[in-house]
Amino acid sequence: MSAKAAVVATALALMAGASTAAEPRTIKMATTTSTENSGLLAYLLPQFTKATGVDIHVIAVGSGAALKLGENSDVDVVLSHSPAAEREFVAKGYTRERREVMYNDFVVVGPKSDPAKIAGQTNAVTAFKRIADAGVPFVSRGDDSGTHVKEKDLWRAAGVVPRGNGWHLEAGQGMEAVLVMASEKGAYTLTDRGTFIAVEDKLRLSILCEGDPGLFNLYGVMAVNPDKHPHVKAAEAGMFVDWLTSDAGRQAIADFRKNGRQLFFPLKQKPEARSAADRAKGIGR
Repeated sequence: MSAKAAVVATALALMAGASTAAEPRTIKMATTTSTENSGLLAYLLPQFTKATGVDIHVIAVGSGAALKLGENSDVDVVLSHSPAAEREFVAKGYTRERREVMYNDFVVVGPKSDPAKIAGQTNAVTAFKRIADAGVPFVSRGDDSGTHVKEKDLWRAAGVVPRGNGWHLEAGQGMEAVLVMASEKGAYTLTDRGTFIAVEDKLRLSILCEGDPGLFNLYGVMAVNPDKHPHVKAAEAGMFVDWLTSDAGRQAIADFRKNGRQLFFPLKQKPEARSAADRAKGIGR
C-alpha cells in the first residue's frame, strides 16, 4: 500500500470510529399501546435519554404480545399492564425482576344515549351484564392485551360468553383505534382512563362506569434476563428500569397531564399494602 493510500485508509478508519462513538446507545422496548397512545412515552423517554444518553426504540402492542417479544429476546425491556402474565414471565426466568411502576384505572365508556343504561354504575360486572342483556354493540380489543384480559375477566364474572354474539366485535387493534371504532359504531368498550383522556376530544363517547376497585390497572417494567438471552443490552435496559422507578422517573410520570388531568400515578409502595378502594379513589379526577 502506498503512503498516500495508507493515509487515506487511516483517515477513513478514524472517521468511522468517530461516527460509531457518536452514535447513541439504543435499546428496544415492547410496551402496551396505552403508554404510547396516551402520549406518556413521548413525554418520558426524552428525559431518560437526556439523563443517560440511551435512546429507546418503542414497539407498542398489546401486553401479551409485548411479553412474547421479551420471551423471544426481540426486545431488551418490557413495560406492560398484565400482572398475572408478568408474574409468569418472572417465574419462567425471562426477567430477573419485575418492578411495579404506576397505575391508573379502567373505565367502561359508551355513547351518551346509553342504551344499556349503565350510566353511574360503579360495579363493572353489573355494567357488562346489562350490555350483554341489551345486546348492544361492544368493541373488544381481542388482542390478549392487559385490557383484553381484564375484559375477559369481567365477562366471566358476569356469566356471559360474548364471543359469537353479533353485538360483540373483536377489533384486534390498539386502544386508540378501538375507541375510535366504538365511537363510530355507537358502541361500548373497556379502556384505560389515560388513553381515553388523551383522545376523548376525537370521540363521541362518555365514561359511564367507573370507580370499581376491581378496575385498578397496574403497570410493571422488566428488563429481559441476559442469563437466558445473552445478546440483550442488559446494562442499558437496567438503566431504564432504575430511572423509571427512581424519584426522577416517578416525578416525570406524575407530571404528565392532558387537559390539566393526571393520567398515570407512580407507585412508591407495593399496591398490596393499600386497600383496593384506596387505590381506586380519586383516579383521573
